[in-house]
Amino acid sequence: MSAGDRVVFGFLLLDAVLLALIELFFLPARIGTVQFPVTAALAVVSTPLLVSEAGRLSKRRAVAVAPLVVWFLTVFVFGMFGPGGDVVLLGNDWRTLLLIGGGTLPSAMMLGVVAARNAQR
Repeated sequence: MSAGDRVVFGFLLLDAVLLALIELFFLPARIGTVQFPVTAALAVVSTPLLVSEAGRLSKRRAVAVAPLVVWFLTVFVFGMFGPGGDVVLLGNDWRTLLLIGGGTLPSAMMLGVVAARNAQR
């Protein structure tokens, strides 16, 4: 990886942290009286894009999986041990499962696509 690629990779990791925080803290959002976890849909779209872009920077799988790992660790740490000791993730709630599944499953599938694309190079 060149120096420019390392800078871009750093920004991808920073994006993963910021997106995880936004998706986590706005997860319990409501529209009127209806629960509307739009941030889970944001996770479905944004985390695979981060994995794809990281995989484009290097052939190493560790580089491609890094945004997913950073995203997951951010959601876990801030969800369980949030600001001021608050628990942000709602235990046994469908929105929590939707956020975690929506962020990890499409990203894992994208990791497979990246691995196949790098194997062909």
